[in-house]
Amino acid sequence: MDSRYALPPELAAALDRARLQIEALAQTADELQIVLPDAVGSALRDGLREEAAPISRRLAEVKGLVNQTIRRLERLEGDMLAERHARVDDLSVLVDLISGQWQSMNERLDRIERSLEPRGQLVKLPRANDAS
Repeated sequence: MDSRYALPPELAAALDRARLQIEALAQTADELQIVLPDAVGSALRDGLREEAAPISRRLAEVKGLVNQTIRRLERLEGDMLAERHARVDDLSVLVDLISGQWQSMNERLDRIERSLEPRGQLVKLPRANDAS
């Protein structure tokens, strides 16, 4: 350095220490640039492996439960459809019975009405006022 810019010895020593530390920091940064990508990559792989395995097991369990629920719902749907068809068949039988009873009732009433109809000729009887 130039004599005009002579630094006090404490400051010069501090600058030398700072230069040495900066060089050490640069060397450490160079080493980290080489080692760090591999270390981070393997740490990520290990972390993902540890975390993803339980998640995939849980996901498979949820998928199994969903499939089981779907099968149960399909079975319930089939049962409900069969029950509905059975109720429609029951209703059809009931309608047939009621209409048959009404038809039988109409036939019976027709027979009663025919039996009450006069069978002979109607003869008019003279009234007491007509004879005089």
